[in-house]
Amino acid sequence: MAEFILASASPSRKKLLEAAGIHPRIVVSNVDEEDPIYESMNPSEMVLALAIVKAHTVRALVDQPCLILACDSTFEFNGVSLGKPLTHENAIARSRMVSGKSGLLHTGHCLIDTVRGVEISDIATTKVNFSTITDQEIEDYVASGEPLNVAGGFTLDGESSAFISSIEGDYSNVIGLSIPLLRTMTTHLGYTWRQVRELSIGEDS
Repeated sequence: MAEFILASASPSRKKLLEAAGIHPRIVVSNVDEEDPIYESMNPSEMVLALAIVKAHTVRALVDQPCLILACDSTFEFNGVSLGKPLTHENAIARSRMVSGKSGLLHTGHCLIDTVRGVEISDIATTKVNFSTITDQEIEDYVASGEPLNVAGGFTLDGESSAFISSIEGDYSNVIGLSIPLLRTMTTHLGYTWRQVRELSIGEDS
């Protein structure tokens, strides 16, 4: 029986799938997201390209029948891609930048069906609106360490949820992957949602 493989180490993406009734095996791609080749791309092109590269990298690592899902996210603000801040300084600067403003959270999705030898890729975009954040709130938030390794320096399922006044679009996409888009993609590949949920569960790798 085929497996559902998530090509990501993201705990949030894994939790989203599990909440939807999908229990994936984790196989991390270890693709270099900072490769200069992606710098010339606009934010939506970049996340789609990275999702495809991640999916195919994991495809080369597995030999059992499976559906492989890979994703990549970035936050677009004023036309510029804001990925993971990685440092406290970057996280503080980005929080100040988005305070009281809005941006677009893009997530590229690539789904490979090794059984039928087909794949599909697509992008989900959600507008994120921020409240005005005080300097003290920013310092306290960054000190928690949460924003350092999430796209844009914020997450809807963590401490920064207090600073997001509203979103326009898919909630799950802001957390890591779009469950509604995944359902649409699997349908296009010829699977019912029940079949996807019933794929066998493997051990983490």
